[in-house]
Amino acid sequence: MENIRYPTDLSDEECGLLKTYLPASKWRGRPRLHSPREILNALFYVLKSGCQWRMLPHEFPPWKTVFHYFRAWRLDGTFESMDRAMRCRLREKLGRDPEPSAGIVDAQSVKTTGVGGEQRRFEGGKKVRARKRHLLVDTEGLVVEARAHSARVPD
Repeated sequence: MENIRYPTDLSDEECGLLKTYLPASKWRGRPRLHSPREILNALFYVLKSGCQWRMLPHEFPPWKTVFHYFRAWRLDGTFESMDRAMRCRLREKLGRDPEPSAGIVDAQSVKTTGVGGEQRRFEGGKKVRARKRHLLVDTEGLVVEARAHSARVPD
C-alpha cells in the first residue's frame, strides 16, 4: 500500500529499489524509531523544496534525526552507491553499457556569501568571490561525479 503525502515521497517500487543500498540497522544499541523510507522521504522533501532542516514538516521524523542519517549516509558513501546503481540501471534500460566509456566535464563558478572559508576565493575570469563546481556527466547527461573546489582551481 502506497502512503504518499507529498510529491517527493517514494512509491513502493522506488522504496524497494533503494532499500537494498541502505545500511542495515545495527544489531546493538537503540532500535530505530523511524523507517529508512520515512528518512528518505524527508531527505527528498528537503532536497526538492529547499527548506531549512528545522522547517521540515511535522509529518516527517524530527529534523535532527533526518540530518543525522543524511550526514552518516553522505560520509559512508551510501548516496554514491545508490546513485551509481540507479545510473547503471537506467543506462541498461536505455540499451547502453552500464558503465560509461565517455564523459563530458564542465565547471561553473558559483557566487558565495561574504563569509567563507578556504574554499571561497576570487575567481579572476568572472571577477567574483566564488567556489567552483565541476561536473562529469556521461553521454546521456547522467551525473557520474560532482565536486566543489576553490575558485583558484583551473578548469
